[in-house]
Amino acid sequence: MSQVLPATISPALFAERADAIADAARELAAAGWTPATSSNFSMRLDADHAAITISGRDKGKLGRDDIMLIDMHGKAVGTDARPSAETDLHTQIYRRYPEMNAVLHTHSRTQSVASRLFAKEGVVRLVGWELQKAIAGQTTHDAEMAIPVFPNTQHMPELVAQVDAWLDSGKPLHAYLINGHGIYTWGRDMAETRRHLEALEFLLGCELDLRRLGACSPI
Repeated sequence: MSQVLPATISPALFAERADAIADAARELAAAGWTPATSSNFSMRLDADHAAITISGRDKGKLGRDDIMLIDMHGKAVGTDARPSAETDLHTQIYRRYPEMNAVLHTHSRTQSVASRLFAKEGVVRLVGWELQKAIAGQTTHDAEMAIPVFPNTQHMPELVAQVDAWLDSGKPLHAYLINGHGIYTWGRDMAETRRHLEALEFLLGCELDLRRLGACSPI
């Protein structure tokens, strides 16, 4: 892939972020969280640009050439490659949270099943789990952490509007599920974002186990 960078973007910075995305993607694919070329990953480069996975690539085999540059409106920059169809959900996070620098979206079995199970309620309410403290800003297991479940749609502006409505209501947002789809989470760097993703995978799995065992969830 030919990627032409604007003068404001250092080739070294793009290479660093592209490699970080590709490394994370390969590891998440090895965990089985990105089946059938699904999922998408990105990192901010500056206030106006981000690096993101090219649509349709096998996430278990990503390299630097599978990452492209976009602007904060989700448009390709310096390439004719096509970004993920869900690019607008990435750039929305970067616009709404200037301190966030990485977004990960995966489709693990746990995330997908949880999204269907909790879709009617519209939210997964996590409380009482020690691992909630793995999420930035969460300091106690006693605080409720709400993970919304948004209805799925192929019309990205509709999904963006749903996320905006949640944020505009003033409710905290650390991650969200899309019904029948997967999870989006983010962080100040790739390490924090990976921590959030792994913690949420574990917590959702615990909630599914409670339902499966017929126990009453503490929510």
